[in-house]
Amino acid sequence: MIGAQAAPSADRSSSRQDAAEAIHVENLHKRFGNLHVLKGVSLSARDGEVIAIIGGSGSGKSTLLRCINCLENPTSGIIRVNGEEIRLKADSHGHTVPADRRQIERIRSKLGMVFQSFNLWSHMTLIENVIEVPIHVLKVPRAEAVATAEKLLERVGLADKRDVYPAFLSGGQQQRGAIARALAIQPRVMLFDEPTSALDPELVGEVLKVIADLAHEGRTMVLVTHEMKFAREVASHVVYLYNGLVEEEGPPEQLFGAPRSERLKQFLRNVS
Repeated sequence: MIGAQAAPSADRSSSRQDAAEAIHVENLHKRFGNLHVLKGVSLSARDGEVIAIIGGSGSGKSTLLRCINCLENPTSGIIRVNGEEIRLKADSHGHTVPADRRQIERIRSKLGMVFQSFNLWSHMTLIENVIEVPIHVLKVPRAEAVATAEKLLERVGLADKRDVYPAFLSGGQQQRGAIARALAIQPRVMLFDEPTSALDPELVGEVLKVIADLAHEGRTMVLVTHEMKFAREVASHVVYLYNGLVEEEGPPEQLFGAPRSERLKQFLRNVS
């Protein structure tokens, strides 16, 4: 179903070696008290790449994504988005905090985030959800925001649901609406945090198809997923996290076809 939607990963990877770096993460650490979740993670995503992050529960996948989107402050390390390094400082308690809140807002405007739970505002119709940030944060004129939202809803197959409230949408429809909302800010990179994990099995395919279509269009994405077949078919590069570290990474045909790490081999056996 999905293989026909996305270009072969080897072709995408080889054609983008010289593309600009959209995301750069270097030696990233994150502690929650005594819990050391990320222990020196590094990765990058160039324009047009789809980076799939896989690994078991507690490996640090979602924490990594939340640090990239400034929803969590890393304990140490470097994050650059579109070439701009996120500036951090220590507060009076020794905790790492943003040095410039305006910079964080600017960085987030380049990143579209889709969460495990759909996070649509329940008191707004679907189209109101999609236009909220462009109008009130990015100051896009209402008519322009509505026109863009209508095109995005059509793109994700929800044009006929524009005036429906989230409570009257299926989980798959809500998640497709969340993808449209993330695209509405015209992000440099889309971040997906296990976008199908909260869906009933029969609804997973409709969401994966939308994501595969974005990959086919050349959209830059960092995708945390437990859908191994999907990652193999759509990703240009796969990163396997284990216990807060990058255990192995490379093209999907290498990681899924000839993994070197014994831990990765065991992980793939367990999820297959």
